[in-house]
Amino acid sequence: MNSVAKAAFAALLLLAAPAIAQDAAAPPATSATPTAANPQGPVPYETLRRPVRPAARSVARPAAAAPASAAATAAPTSSLTTIAPAAPLAASGARLAPGQPLPPAELEAYVDGVVKDAMDREHIAGVTVSVIQDGQVVLKKGYGFASLSPARRVNPDTTLFRVGSISKTFTWIALMKEVEADRIRLGQPINLYLPEQLQVKDQGFHTPIRVRNLLDHSTGFEDRALGQLFEKNPSRERSLAAYLRQERPRRVHTPGAVASYSNYGAALAGQAVSYASGKPFERLIEEEIFLPLKMNHTTFREARPTEAGLPAPMPDALQDDLSEGYRWTPTGYSARPYEYIGHIGPAGSVSSTAGDMARYMQMLLNGGSLDGAAIYGPRTAKAFATPLRRTAPGINGWLHGFATYDLPGGHQGFGHSGGTLSFLSNMVVAPDLKLGVFISTNTETGGDLVTRLPERIVAQFYAPPMPFPRKGVPALVDNRKAYEGYYLGTRRAYRGLESFVGKLISGVSVSVTDDGRLVTSGGMGDPARSWVPEGDPLSGRFISTTGAERLSFEVADGKAVSFSRATGASTFERTGFWNRPTTLLILGVLTALASAATLGGVLLRNRREFRETGIQSRASLIQNIQAALWLTSMVLLLVWASKTSDLANIMYGWPGATLVIASACAFVATLLTAGTLLMAPAVWRGGRRVDSWTQARKAGFTFTVLLYTAFCVVLGLWGALAPWGG
Repeated sequence: MNSVAKAAFAALLLLAAPAIAQDAAAPPATSATPTAANPQGPVPYETLRRPVRPAARSVARPAAAAPASAAATAAPTSSLTTIAPAAPLAASGARLAPGQPLPPAELEAYVDGVVKDAMDREHIAGVTVSVIQDGQVVLKKGYGFASLSPARRVNPDTTLFRVGSISKTFTWIALMKEVEADRIRLGQPINLYLPEQLQVKDQGFHTPIRVRNLLDHSTGFEDRALGQLFEKNPSRERSLAAYLRQERPRRVHTPGAVASYSNYGAALAGQAVSYASGKPFERLIEEEIFLPLKMNHTTFREARPTEAGLPAPMPDALQDDLSEGYRWTPTGYSARPYEYIGHIGPAGSVSSTAGDMARYMQMLLNGGSLDGAAIYGPRTAKAFATPLRRTAPGINGWLHGFATYDLPGGHQGFGHSGGTLSFLSNMVVAPDLKLGVFISTNTETGGDLVTRLPERIVAQFYAPPMPFPRKGVPALVDNRKAYEGYYLGTRRAYRGLESFVGKLISGVSVSVTDDGRLVTSGGMGDPARSWVPEGDPLSGRFISTTGAERLSFEVADGKAVSFSRATGASTFERTGFWNRPTTLLILGVLTALASAATLGGVLLRNRREFRETGIQSRASLIQNIQAALWLTSMVLLLVWASKTSDLANIMYGWPGATLVIASACAFVATLLTAGTLLMAPAVWRGGRRVDSWTQARKAGFTFTVLLYTAFCVVLGLWGALAPWGG
């Protein structure tokens, strides 16, 4: 349930028109809404009781400066004018050595600068942050608004944010507690712990999906989300069991073969935990995790009416403290409807506060216990430090469900990120620093902030200055053919219209620059990034030119066949030209031009060119119908693509009548193409010269038939010719 992919849907305009971009810099239009209810910049929340700080000398610190646009950012209720003296440099050149604590005032000033600057630039309505170290809360703070109308500020102790896939970490803990109790075994098939109607079908695979495959996302499921992962109407909510039965994904890889992040797999784990323990999932988590940890503002339950067959809703007291979700538009912040995720709750329905997440991180760093409450034992604590997958250095191997992170300065961390349509969150704990960082935003533009804040804190205080960017390696240029090409991610749908969208947004182009840097571009909305070899250029190991993130290629016979990113959420496999969006774009443009020329020819052709045989007459009629169908399909695709700037339109309205009709037109045109292909030889043999088409017209007909055939084949491979299979 990652959110960083949201901007990727601009790629859907490849066949129709240039991508629609929001003009975030445009001034908002005049509105009847009071300014306080819809501010043009963040308004920081300051706690009413601030700790008394000892006098200290003033230190000018650019990182803690206010955002450039002072007019856009309201002044805090109380300002921090002094900070603690800077600590001497550690032997490594870092500000602090592992074991030295963060100076609270300086940390607050730094985080203030980073968060407020991001809120101003990225138009983020509200942010909540907590930082813990060595069992203590070093920083706990809210910024901006939880609600704009009526105005309600973010309170880090009471305002609930949706944390998305961080929810999975609670599910993994519950699963490992069942393993501790010997009611579930990691090496056994998951079907042993599921009711018969929810058991995973073989689908042609002889290897069963085992419990460990859920924890390291190697189940082999395709990933489907559109139209079913989120709901905006509570009347459409269904039970977890109903969702698992009705939305079974296809199995597309042998279990354990490749990593491919799966929300469905996490939901299966939640169902298995409930089945093995004999308790409803939500109640189990409350009794065994939330209540012992005193996480009184955290819940898997959602804000909806009570309904038979569904878990009880979120308590009213918590509903009053929920943050709204927002999207930035050229006219200001736009509130989004509440996102219902309860039908796949174990994968992502948790709402929590920065204060509660601080207690959670303390428990994780303390080996499973806090304030005398033991959540899990040493066996599980060891598992959460042991990767399940054997991966290259720097690539996440999944610590029994938790992701691993390379942090600046050579430090290691683990945790999880998460996102819904509007909320983006991240939780990273670094055991060697006894440090934990949690951040969540309530606006879809918060992805970069939540991803970078934990590593920026570590870089600021615990990493020596690094010369960036790293220089290219000339030897890589000599081996560029080993890596250059197009790679397709495994985390996508494999059939139907969703596979069409998946191929558009999950592909990555790899190239090598003349100065010896490897460049990746595309893939779930990610910008182009550059990398340099880490060691032998043919080893397949690369490190970012501007950070600690790594790539790892699998090289066979001197040529890369796949690669993995640091997240370990997907494997990118080398593929042919037919899966490149540029191939689809070129064929689409040529088909549109040929269709327009075909219909234009009906109006512009002279009388002599109307001489034709019976078979040619029928072929001409069919081709005219084809042309009309292709153009209709592309116009409808353009209309559909014009609505994709807001991912919610796609998620809630998938696939929609417009896209289905566009696909149906293309499907009928494909059937007609098969007919004209069979008629082509007869068209060339047809009639006497005076009663037949000219050689030029026959050649034009043949070229069009072959072009349409190529386009149909590619559309079929992409899944675009399946209007019945969204």
